[in-house]
Amino acid sequence: MAAPQRLFDIRRVIGGLFLVYGLILTVTGLLDSAQEIQKAEGIRINLWTGVAMLVVGGAFLLWERLRPSDGPAASDEEE
Repeated sequence: MAAPQRLFDIRRVIGGLFLVYGLILTVTGLLDSAQEIQKAEGIRINLWTGVAMLVVGGAFLLWERLRPSDGPAASDEEE
């Protein structure tokens, strides 16, 4: 289990949000109609933006995993 100080690491929160929104956009992009693709000048903008957000979210979570924060130093009262 993650230590309490690492549980709310901002990188985890941001990475998780990017993954959730990226997944939503990717699914939306896969289900776009021809009219919506035409409206975006032939680019599946929802799909590409969703994939990019998945990559960014994964990078944030990988960064958090590879370089964990040390957390606050223990004070005299806690020891």
